[in-house]
Amino acid sequence: MRISYRDVKAEILNRIRSNTWPLGTNLPGEIELAKEFGCARATMNRAMRDLVDDGILERKRKAGTKVKQSPVRQAQFSISIVREEVEQAGSVYSYSLIERELIPAPAWLRERIKVAKDAPILHLKCMHYSGKNPYQFEDRWINLDVVPAAREFDFEDVGPNEWLIQQIPFSTGELVFSATNAPESIARFLKAPVDTALFSVERTTWLEDKSVTYAQLYFARDHKMTTYI
Repeated sequence: MRISYRDVKAEILNRIRSNTWPLGTNLPGEIELAKEFGCARATMNRAMRDLVDDGILERKRKAGTKVKQSPVRQAQFSISIVREEVEQAGSVYSYSLIERELIPAPAWLRERIKVAKDAPILHLKCMHYSGKNPYQFEDRWINLDVVPAAREFDFEDVGPNEWLIQQIPFSTGELVFSATNAPESIARFLKAPVDTALFSVERTTWLEDKSVTYAQLYFARDHKMTTYI
């Protein structure tokens, strides 16, 4: 039976958890481990790289690979569809487009998503609701050089969050979480007093070296976010 890198990862984790390889243990080299596990060296390399990325192992030049003294599990986030979030919570979802405009990228956005001065940008503002209650205010900018189909799509019935997920992949992303004092232009849509501290997320997604979209998401006052580690 062919051994996959997932099989290798699982066995390495099992050895760490069972204290066969205690915290701080220096591991044998990849060639030796590949021979022991009966897999290709490339398979072993991928498994170990994944465990380094997960914060379980650490690698240093000339010192080799060892089990981290204080392993860190990294929280994993995915880009979810707002409609599904609301419906999975047992509520009725609805959506409203507030504003749609084609504009040149403003200076602050050009710096943020690394586009040229004359780059065509689609700017959208929209609201997502859970039942009759406001759920999320979405302020989104789409790079039309990367997503040209967005230029002709009206977004009247489907929000940009759901449409983009269905239209184009992304390779990397950046998330910034903060508490933001809501200006009047946003507070009125979320039925919150002006300057109320609201949970907000800034999200930038990329396809290789090109930005796909930048969004500022503001949530209603009772919003909670859960992830697993």
